[in-house]
Amino acid sequence: MSLKTQIDNDIKAAMLAKNKDELTALRSIKSMILLAETEKGGSGDIASDVEGKLLMKAAKQRKESAEIFQKEGREDLAQKELLELSVISRYLPKQLSESEIADELKKIMEQVGAKTPQDMGKVMGIATKQLAGKADGKLISELVKKLLAS
Repeated sequence: MSLKTQIDNDIKAAMLAKNKDELTALRSIKSMILLAETEKGGSGDIASDVEGKLLMKAAKQRKESAEIFQKEGREDLAQKELLELSVISRYLPKQLSESEIADELKKIMEQVGAKTPQDMGKVMGIATKQLAGKADGKLISELVKKLLAS
């Protein structure tokens, strides 16, 4: 089942359950998918990896917005963003734990022979491709810095 079909089914279920918050989050995901399908040069269908990137981007936006709202003391808005993040997270692939990411990064560092912080670019290039959709880029960057510094 494609992501778009799954979202449509979940929208129907949320409408029947009268769950407005979930419905809003699902509609925003569907909107992103429709925009990607109809953008200039688009074929009308998008690949699953593109869907994954869209979901990761949406999740990152919600997470960052929630952090900003919490810093500004707007808990009501932060809770709304966190709820939308939880809905989006259901459709994301399982995220790797910090230790699993560190293990993968160590393997990559051995492959490219990275030993100093100056080699960060080599590691990040490969790591972001291999761990795309499985880990947050910011976390990957922080772990690479930490591993290369030690």
